[in-house]
Amino acid sequence: MAQRSGRGGPRGGAGQGTGGRKPAPGRERQAQGRSDAPAGRDGPPRGRAKPPGEAPGRARAASGPKPPGVGRTRRPSIKAGNSTAQLTRHAEAAGERPAPRAPTKAAVRAAAQETLETGVQTLIVEPDEAEMRVDRFLNARFPQLAFTHIQRIVRKGELRIDGKRAKPNERLQPGQKVRVPPLKLDAPRPVSARSIKEGEETLAFLQSITLYEDKDVLVINKPAGLAVQGGSGTTRHVDGMLEALTDEKGERARLVHRLDKDTAGCLVIAKTRFAATTLAKSFRSRTTRKVYWALCMGIPKVRQGRISTYLAREEIGDADARMRVAKHGDDGASHALTYYALVDQVAQKLSWLSLKPVTGRTHQLRAHAAHIGHPIIGDPKYFNVENWEFPGGLQNKLHLLARRIVIPHPRTGRPIDVTAPLPPHMQQSFNLLGFDTDRYDPIVDAPED
Repeated sequence: MAQRSGRGGPRGGAGQGTGGRKPAPGRERQAQGRSDAPAGRDGPPRGRAKPPGEAPGRARAASGPKPPGVGRTRRPSIKAGNSTAQLTRHAEAAGERPAPRAPTKAAVRAAAQETLETGVQTLIVEPDEAEMRVDRFLNARFPQLAFTHIQRIVRKGELRIDGKRAKPNERLQPGQKVRVPPLKLDAPRPVSARSIKEGEETLAFLQSITLYEDKDVLVINKPAGLAVQGGSGTTRHVDGMLEALTDEKGERARLVHRLDKDTAGCLVIAKTRFAATTLAKSFRSRTTRKVYWALCMGIPKVRQGRISTYLAREEIGDADARMRVAKHGDDGASHALTYYALVDQVAQKLSWLSLKPVTGRTHQLRAHAAHIGHPIIGDPKYFNVENWEFPGGLQNKLHLLARRIVIPHPRTGRPIDVTAPLPPHMQQSFNLLGFDTDRYDPIVDAPED
């Protein structure tokens, strides 16, 4: 930086060696600690002479150990209770540019509340929100809104992403602009004693079915018959229960995948937004390994095989509609791939199959089992075999278990390996049929893709 001078040329005294500028208040003593600054007003400079053009504050002592304080930057004292403006002035006096302060989560929530009450806001997608579904993005940004309300807004086409109407399953990229329409929330209701009790009961229930938990990840053993998400006439579901896990900062646990209502077993839940983003990528990139157990009708001729089809809904628009095997290019058709292996059997009547889905389509395992002629016992949608006598002692419930899941931890990358026990109705059937759950599972050796 070129030296500045006044009308009479460069100033002498304490201004020398600093470009002719008068030091900021409180920095005279700091100048004494620099080897290129004068020892006093009339004393000789310490250390070597600073060559012309050398940057201020970069000179070193000529020899010997560095005295205390030499070469160090002494900042003006900052006392507790200083305002933000005072902190900024202190930083500027020390020759530093103050780092931008990240908004607190309380500030973020307050801003979100204000937006909901006043009108339209354009949100910028952050890097850690990459690949989030638009409905999950809004759920994270506006935890005050019910997820069903968010889904309704998306379905109505009231959201815009970079000026275009958002699709319900659209995933976001960093830097995209999401236009949120004006929304209005009812005044918050006071928390009743009943609500507090219900929250405590929900938390106790979730703890009773927890298979694994740390600060980022929760894996529960979802019971058969408990829905993962709400729908028409469904008031009790896992997604609603996650409200009980909201921390003091307002961060809510999130689902990262789903199981059918009647399927029991391992269900992964993200406890932080960072974990939700990372775990979702693991599912999409197929680095997650899943193993299911099923009790099926009949015995497959090929003991270990591969099922590859296209699947599409029989009724477009119905999220819970029956899936059919389709052709490539059919409307709504998606490729589905499953590996299976026969673990054990009872005569030619029943088979215990281990299933490894590579893709994650709706009802994939149930539709694939029916497709190869061995539907899962107790399946109300896909078991339609005529004149088949249901074995005595078996309950007419879906015999499908999400037995095991292996997924990289969102922070360490190390595998989380969790196994779920058989649900009561499947345990009863296994006991009756003489199946041993410790038997070797050949699906472990199946290909990964």
